[in-house]
Amino acid sequence: MKITVIGGGPGGLYFSILTKKARPDWEINVYERNKPNDSFGFGVVFSDETLGEFLKRDMQSYELIRSKFAYWDDIIVARDGEQVSIAGNGFCGCSRKTLLQLLHQRCQEEGVNLHFEQNIDDLSKFKDSDIIVAADGIGSTIRTQYQNEFGTHIQLKSNRFVWMGSTKPLDAFTYFFRTTPYGLIVAHTYQYEEGMSTWIFECTDETWKNSGFEVENETDTVSKLAEIFKEELNGHSLITNKSHWRQFPHVTNKNWFHNNIVLLGDAKATAHFSIGSGTKLAMDCAIGLFDALMANPDNVQNAFAEYEKNRRNPVEMIQYAASVSLEWFENMNRYKKYPFYQFSFGCMTRSKKVTYENLRLRDQSYTDIVLNEFLNNLPTPNTQHPTFSPFKLRELELPNRIVMSSMGQYSAENGLINDWHFQNYTSRAIGGVGLIITEMTAVSETGRITLGCSGIYTENQVNGWKKITDFVHKNTSSKIGIQLGHSGRKGAIKKPWEGTSVSIDNAWELLSASAIAFNDKIAVPKEMTIDDMNEIVNQFVTATQNAEKAGFDLIELQAHHGFLLASFLSPLTNTRFDEFGGSVENRLRFPLRVFTEIRKVFPQHKPISVRISATDWAENGISQEDVLFIVSEFKKAGADIINVSTGNTVENQKPQMGRMWQVPFSDMVRNSADIPTITTGTITDIDQINTIILSGKADLVALGKPLLLDPYFVRKAQAYEQINVTDIPNQYQKGIENLYSSTISERKQTERMKRALKPKSNKK
Repeated sequence: MKITVIGGGPGGLYFSILTKKARPDWEINVYERNKPNDSFGFGVVFSDETLGEFLKRDMQSYELIRSKFAYWDDIIVARDGEQVSIAGNGFCGCSRKTLLQLLHQRCQEEGVNLHFEQNIDDLSKFKDSDIIVAADGIGSTIRTQYQNEFGTHIQLKSNRFVWMGSTKPLDAFTYFFRTTPYGLIVAHTYQYEEGMSTWIFECTDETWKNSGFEVENETDTVSKLAEIFKEELNGHSLITNKSHWRQFPHVTNKNWFHNNIVLLGDAKATAHFSIGSGTKLAMDCAIGLFDALMANPDNVQNAFAEYEKNRRNPVEMIQYAASVSLEWFENMNRYKKYPFYQFSFGCMTRSKKVTYENLRLRDQSYTDIVLNEFLNNLPTPNTQHPTFSPFKLRELELPNRIVMSSMGQYSAENGLINDWHFQNYTSRAIGGVGLIITEMTAVSETGRITLGCSGIYTENQVNGWKKITDFVHKNTSSKIGIQLGHSGRKGAIKKPWEGTSVSIDNAWELLSASAIAFNDKIAVPKEMTIDDMNEIVNQFVTATQNAEKAGFDLIELQAHHGFLLASFLSPLTNTRFDEFGGSVENRLRFPLRVFTEIRKVFPQHKPISVRISATDWAENGISQEDVLFIVSEFKKAGADIINVSTGNTVENQKPQMGRMWQVPFSDMVRNSADIPTITTGTITDIDQINTIILSGKADLVALGKPLLLDPYFVRKAQAYEQINVTDIPNQYQKGIENLYSSTISERKQTERMKRALKPKSNKK
């Protein structure tokens, strides 16, 4: 076997070492464009866990690298002179140049042929190679030549960053944030060898432009940054090495191999430096490629396919986490108003991989500080827990921050709810949910989504709802709100278990902003006229008055998921040319009128929520700027809280789902429009809820699926957190001791397991 590696970075070198060591009879040549001692960048970072993997693979490399590493256990977050240290993290750093030299040594020891100052852009000379590894970096010449075959996509992220060094000694990996007249600038810093540290400065594009930085003017850049960070540098200078301002390129490839060429390292995929080292990702994939090749030594294509199959998901997970992490830094100016410890907690938990409980196990003294700051800033004293702290909207005080999300039951008859609905809502109220929001309840018979949807347009329907609200108010501390809505172009369809988005027989006439069908299984709706709008407004007003008669504590206006009001908001469903179409101001006109009218007739001491879709997950859909304008106008009109959902506007949507996947949109709305929010979307445990609340990404957290088969989710969470509750009904009091003792026993056992599984530190 003859293998040619283009690019002498850590990934290509480490793959060559492992492969040559396992198969000394194979010929391996590495071609590097630079000289042996050239290196761009200053240091690289690994976690203890990653270093442990290197130990398993090649003891010689491990011992060489380990001897040159600087180690630290803490991460420090500092802002304008305040700082906090978080222990238990376990990282190590090394000079990039030193790392390359050590890997060069190992290559030579194993018999890998190294060729320097070889700028390869023509592969014809390697026709006799069985494998060509394209490890030639972000700007890979090889990948670019075959970009169509690889399906290469490169997206430049908006932030600006510049990579420098300093002689400033550092005791920990430190994020230094400095407030300037133009916004925050952060320095990602760490020591990688004695007397040398890496300093990566990053800021938003707006801050960069307003600060007057220039891409290649190193002298000016150093002068300005040294002045801004003079206290942090403490007399030490900044060192440059082609330190030009850049924007991070997010590289993905649909295919990782083509013929006998396989991608490795940054040529294949990049991950923003805020979550760790691209070197780590490259070396992990070097191990993956090596494993696949050893499993298929006689079939290169099978080896490549196995490599991609085994590594794609881990790589994409890292890229996703890195993108979420970067997004926090892209929006860090949102959080500069935060109290310091909340700001630091948001920084630590930004990628969603680290949570409150995770940090608590590492360093409880830190999470105690974060928690105390949060609790001390609450208007209600003597609260001991973020999730189980009260929250007030107008004169409505919720006992905790957990909400039952609006989940359709499709079990009503002629809009009239029944025993099913009674047990559905009352059991969750007994279960301790802070706020219940009913399923979408139609304001008219033709406003229903399905024949099984509930309504509140007749006296019998009002009386049915009142039985539920009376029980909730008499027997529990929960509050209950009703979501009022109109199905619009998504109406008159079968129940979900009868068919997905399929029209019923004898469907009624549908209404929407424009005559655009949701899909080919549902009729084209009528574009609403002024008369239609007037009638719909009257229906919402009547429904609001009925909601008050039924005893609801809150109203939520349905303006999400492509239903009637939402169809006006999105440019994908509103193509009108009159005063209700075109600009976002026009598209908002009718939904805002509906809100204004219901606000007039609902008691002023009671709050109203508006649920929106903050993205359509589709090309040319609603923009972030549109969303923030819409939210600000609802806020001006008297909205008390925004329930932030996403998507379901059009059938061809492509949502990016995962745990807590809609939280960033709540974060954007809450911290840009300065209004309370409710968030939702694959939130499954109390740890995630605590993390969201403490980091300021939402004020309330709505659960859907977790409550479907577990109406006592909240009670279990209270037991898990050992919350002293006083609102469990007398009939169920005898169950408290058993629940609390068994739950805390399970928690202690789980925490012991987590501590035992924590990688051992490789610190010397």
